[in-house]
Amino acid sequence: MRVIDFKDEGPIAKRRLADLPDRVVEGDPHHETQMRFTSTDGTLLAGTWTSTPGKWIAFADRDEFCVLLTGHVKLISEEGTEQEFRKGDSFLIPNGFRGFWHVLETTTKHFVIRDYTAG
Repeated sequence: MRVIDFKDEGPIAKRRLADLPDRVVEGDPHHETQMRFTSTDGTLLAGTWTSTPGKWIAFADRDEFCVLLTGHVKLISEEGTEQEFRKGDSFLIPNGFRGFWHVLETTTKHFVIRDYTAG
């Protein structure tokens, strides 16, 4: 077992979020994800993600820690509370959060996810 270095190169998966039409609320966001680590049971994930602008329903049933490397995003709860984050900010989206991701400027982040639907 070795320490995972996020500088290591690896394959990049590309996805147009419009391929999940029930999620997109605004725009045509495109995502690139470079997975850096997946636990053997699939419940712990870490990687680097980039998104072009757009707004979509946030994925649920997970805890997600993020560090923004570039960009500007807004997280909006179902109740309407808005929180903005920019390059250099870090935050945790707790399991149970319901709401929206709104990428205002193309954004790249490092993330760690505990997925409660896997395993």
